[in-house]
Amino acid sequence: MPMRALVFLCAATLYGQAQPGGAPQSGAPAGMETAWEIAPVLEEMSAHAGRLLTELDKVDARSWVNQGASETYLEQLQSARQQAKALADGARALSQNPEKLSAGLVVLFRVEGLETIIGSLEEGLKHYQSAAEAQTLAALSAENGANRDRFQRYLVSLAADEEQRVEVMDKEAQRCRSLVAAPAPPRSGKKK
Repeated sequence: MPMRALVFLCAATLYGQAQPGGAPQSGAPAGMETAWEIAPVLEEMSAHAGRLLTELDKVDARSWVNQGASETYLEQLQSARQQAKALADGARALSQNPEKLSAGLVVLFRVEGLETIIGSLEEGLKHYQSAAEAQTLAALSAENGANRDRFQRYLVSLAADEEQRVEVMDKEAQRCRSLVAAPAPPRSGKKK
């Protein structure tokens, strides 16, 4: 096989494997949800963050500070509002292209960070404002647990799939390099 054809064949093989979502999503690895299956989960995560934002607007951390609470609660409330807004926007945007692993990780980190801050705010609510409102915030926060877990499994599967594709591409590249670097077979002395 001429060298030029061999290089072209190797390049075409690698190009086909390097395409994002190289195989159609219906051929997703076993156990991995497709982009259109996880998109509604992301939409619900966005809507949930919006509901959390509405509930956070009922928190009056300034009055807590007036009652002797740490000013840290003011910072946490502001941070929770920012995280909820960013989560709502980020999850909605990601639902349009759920295969963006880096954006998916950002959304997951925001969810986990928001849950941590809300846990602290629940304690402040219970102590300084209203046990019933603290319970409402806790229940609302917990509503997202199943979606968060499902999305986390999706991201792990997506990352594993990407690793596998990179490994296959690397092996194919190594094979092509060895073919290109191999010495050419000796030509026969006969002329045609």
